[in-house]
Amino acid sequence: MAATTTSAAAAEFARRQHSPLQRVQHQLHGRPWLSPLFLLFVAFLAFFIATPTFLTANSMGILLQQTAVVAALAVGQTLVILTAGIDLSVGAIMVLSMMVMASLSRDGGMPGILALLIGIVLATAAGALNGFLVTRINLPPFIVTLGTLSIFTAIALLYSGGESIQANHLPDLLNFLGDGFSLFGISLTWGIVVVILIYLVVGFVLAQTAWGRYVYAVGDDRESARLSGVASKRVLLAVYTLAGFIYGLAAWVLIGRAGAATPNAVPDANLQSITAVVIGGTSLFGGRGRLIGTAIGALIVQTLQFGLSQMGVDQQWRVLATGILVIVAVAVDQWIRKVKA
Repeated sequence: MAATTTSAAAAEFARRQHSPLQRVQHQLHGRPWLSPLFLLFVAFLAFFIATPTFLTANSMGILLQQTAVVAALAVGQTLVILTAGIDLSVGAIMVLSMMVMASLSRDGGMPGILALLIGIVLATAAGALNGFLVTRINLPPFIVTLGTLSIFTAIALLYSGGESIQANHLPDLLNFLGDGFSLFGISLTWGIVVVILIYLVVGFVLAQTAWGRYVYAVGDDRESARLSGVASKRVLLAVYTLAGFIYGLAAWVLIGRAGAATPNAVPDANLQSITAVVIGGTSLFGGRGRLIGTAIGALIVQTLQFGLSQMGVDQQWRVLATGILVIVAVAVDQWIRKVKA
């Protein structure tokens, strides 16, 4: 008992010796979502000052609707990055799934529920293929997903013939997530509700289940996790497969949001999803991060785009701002990882 008291006293003494900057570093290490939350607050304040229409109910509704698709993709991307991997095929899998759903059900060709299930199963299989190549063929995630990015994009274009399918040619089920309702004067869609449910379910799994702990363990040190009895390859395969399933749901959300299925939808989905995850505090080196940070990161990405758009800033400058944010976020992550007890 005395030893425990002495140890606690020593830890408290060490904590008091830290400089204010070191204390901030410790806080961010334990709660990586704090810095993006502060950044989101600053962004909202800055855009409100620059353009007073930014914080209107109408603008907030549009912002949330625009965030939904990227936020959904970012959940799958978070799972992969937590294992120290990266997925460059997120957008391609989503678009392929979307085009298959839409093409199969076009003008009553197939019942909407069946087309939806086939599209989600296809996306899940695509994710599983990524996982198989990473775990069984032992290829680097970057190389695997770079290759499947091209493969899935080409298949989507060939299958659809490069043609878009408008909402009036699709069954009500596929368009359903674009339907809306009002909450406190803010126009929301059922797609936003689905994305929130994805965050709640996956967040619970990561935080409260053994599998979630295995994901963090594999990302922190795969070899140590294996020596501790964790089936690292199975965990990785499950991560990529679950990510694919989530991309399939994102495809459904996208159809509702866009009011059409087009093979050229969201061309920068990969960059935006990675940006949201990194800005949200998830480490590119794996093993650290929370979905709450990813949600905040997705909001930051879209807030930046939406706010600069309202200010009349050209697209090139918006892309530049996003790139700077990514570099700053990774630099902060490197600094946080150097925390000392």
